[in-house]
Amino acid sequence: MHCHTPYSQAPTLDALDRRLIDSYQRGLPVSVRPFRCMAEQLGVSEAEVLARLERLQAQGVLSRVGPVFNHARAGASLLAAVAVPDAERDAFAELINAAPGVNHNYLREHDYNLWFVMTAPDEETLETRLDALEVTLGREILRLPMLEGFHIDLGFPIPWHELEAP
Repeated sequence: MHCHTPYSQAPTLDALDRRLIDSYQRGLPVSVRPFRCMAEQLGVSEAEVLARLERLQAQGVLSRVGPVFNHARAGASLLAAVAVPDAERDAFAELINAAPGVNHNYLREHDYNLWFVMTAPDEETLETRLDALEVTLGREILRLPMLEGFHIDLGFPIPWHELEAP
């Protein structure tokens, strides 16, 4: 799970919210029913886990719930960037986000101001998806293939004392 709430806007989290976030920033169960496994480990129902995750995402506490894995071992991926007018960046971002395999779409202060990662089962599908997205956007996509891989730990300790209710 990826967390990203600015402290000034942080919602109140209870003990179960904290346990859910702390327990599954890493080690999300690999299972047909991962949320059921999480629920069993936390001592609550699967419905409760799902409801809390949905609420935490809606509040902006979590940006994403799902596994992180090495795409090079399971298919193909690529960092890409596109230059779009600032006044239209939200509309372009929505088009990018709707494309299959897109994740980690973010704004950068650069001529190429929207950056994203696209994944696919194989290189051919990845190229086909990028070509199709270029047509949709009406813009050339800068393709930045990975030359060397680095593991970036996306789990961060949560400063609970700042998130607690007064």
